[in-house]
Amino acid sequence: MDTNRIRNFSIIAHIDHGKSTLADRLIELTQTVQSRDMMDQLLDSMDLERERGITIKAQAVRLTYHHTDSREYELNLIDTPGHVDFAYEVSRSLAACEGALLLVDAAQGIEAQTLANIYLAIENDLTIIPVINKIDLPSAQPESIALELERMFGFKQEEIVFCSAKDGTGVDEILSAIVDRIPPPEGNTEGALRALVFDSKYDSYKGVIAYVRLIDGSLKQNDPLLMMATGAKTDSLEIGFFKPHMTESSTLTSGQVGYIATGLKDVRQCTVGETITLSNAQALTPLPGYAPSKAMVFAGFYPVDGQDYANLRDALDKLQLNDAALTYSPESSQALGFGFQCGFLGLLHLDIIQERLEREFGLEIVATAPSVSYEVLTHNDEVIQIENPSKLPASQSIQEIREPWLDLTIITPSRYIGSVMELLSDRRGVFKKMEYIDTQYSGDTDTDQTEGRVMLEYELSLREMLVEFYDKLKSYTQGYATLDYNVKGYKASPLVKLDILVNDEIVDALSTIVHKDIAYPQGRLIVQKLKELLPRQMFLVPIQAAIGSKIISRESIRPLRKNVLAKCYGGDITRKRKLLQKQAEGKKRLRKVGRVEIPQEAFLSVLKTS
Repeated sequence: MDTNRIRNFSIIAHIDHGKSTLADRLIELTQTVQSRDMMDQLLDSMDLERERGITIKAQAVRLTYHHTDSREYELNLIDTPGHVDFAYEVSRSLAACEGALLLVDAAQGIEAQTLANIYLAIENDLTIIPVINKIDLPSAQPESIALELERMFGFKQEEIVFCSAKDGTGVDEILSAIVDRIPPPEGNTEGALRALVFDSKYDSYKGVIAYVRLIDGSLKQNDPLLMMATGAKTDSLEIGFFKPHMTESSTLTSGQVGYIATGLKDVRQCTVGETITLSNAQALTPLPGYAPSKAMVFAGFYPVDGQDYANLRDALDKLQLNDAALTYSPESSQALGFGFQCGFLGLLHLDIIQERLEREFGLEIVATAPSVSYEVLTHNDEVIQIENPSKLPASQSIQEIREPWLDLTIITPSRYIGSVMELLSDRRGVFKKMEYIDTQYSGDTDTDQTEGRVMLEYELSLREMLVEFYDKLKSYTQGYATLDYNVKGYKASPLVKLDILVNDEIVDALSTIVHKDIAYPQGRLIVQKLKELLPRQMFLVPIQAAIGSKIISRESIRPLRKNVLAKCYGGDITRKRKLLQKQAEGKKRLRKVGRVEIPQEAFLSVLKTS
């Protein structure tokens, strides 16, 4: 197709502002899918996405639109996630587009992720079409939201499109705006092939399937391919486009979005950000690709059955192909055996990966308590990156420990300012700025009134966000507050390593790095929990929490005791004393050689406590 009649765009918005519903209406109106095959959240292909009601993976679809100028246009839509943990998916999708629909809820207005997404779109130099959705809601205030968009981002009133993705109102105007305002893709159709891999997945029969945007050149089936970064060579077994299911095609040209079945069995040979060219007509320079994502939350993944270690490694390989933000490296634990230290963008990302491993690959996994990456400055002025608390050097060699800090943006109704600020103060948050946003409907069914909303900016330790921060924020604000964050950098803090000892042996999987002020209550809590959960042994089992060589908390599990005096009916007391002394000596020897196995249930329960 002529590149002048191609439009590539994404839908960006805060979570639950209607991206997937609008995508459904666009597909329906362009008759991309027959009516009998239509369903809600059509582009959310994973069961996990449908169950949770969120988009996790970016998904592409080709729409054919007949414009008012009587010409046929090819619209390539890439639907994006809205949750902050999947911002990397959004950034990759935007790099493959020329424009974006900025979707804003007519009742909720501008939220934290709205700000983050529009800045991403501006960074990628995209044409932005503002769309106010859900105008059919009783609480909708589209005129007020339009003024917010004008004041905060400089949009003109005539640029804003009003719609209801639920009933289809205004969707025609959106399609017309896409054709009229978003520029066609630039690229040399006659030049050497350069295709950007913006996503990929693994197929047992077709190998690595690369989702690509063709920047230059054209591609035909069975063309010889070269991966410019890895140097891998192969043939295009199958090429095609998304409708939204993969539909085979004979050719792809510059400006189009589609897929290439490479046949590669090694997932490391074709990664996200790769530039694909023809091996017999190579491009001179690769495309810039993407900046690698930086994992901020870490946890150990261990198979319940040690024999599943190889299966877990294979599953992580294939998931990493589909999720470039996932990182992992092998590690071992005395308590849990062999596993992998995995890196994630956030807690939701961790939860999703764990559930996908269990569902898609049939693995039973134990995840250790989430931690963050620390920088350790030694007395030799050497900076060491620590992702696992058990790998922390000895305290005498540490000059300072630095933890990651965030720039946090929270938008909340003004009546919750006190509660939010109290929460952040308790979490060591540092206040930066407060700004009032235009008034809007409060959403309170009891009081039909308007109230102002406030944007709070704070600096906050990433570790403080790991322990129920988001849940408490929603609880304190009755669900109205929204947040977004960006990693600011590392800052020195008074941190210590908290070790847990069972029978005088350190359980490395329970080691954590905590703030000095909460080390004592945290250690006491874990020790008390273990005392409740560990089974009794034939010998005394001490449970201790320690900072370095200093024990800060201790509990003991009393031993099981056999009644060795049962057969003594009276007689000399010395006989009884000898039997009791012999029993005590036996228990003492047993404690030296005995090992305490921490049951899986106890281990999981302690991790939840910490």
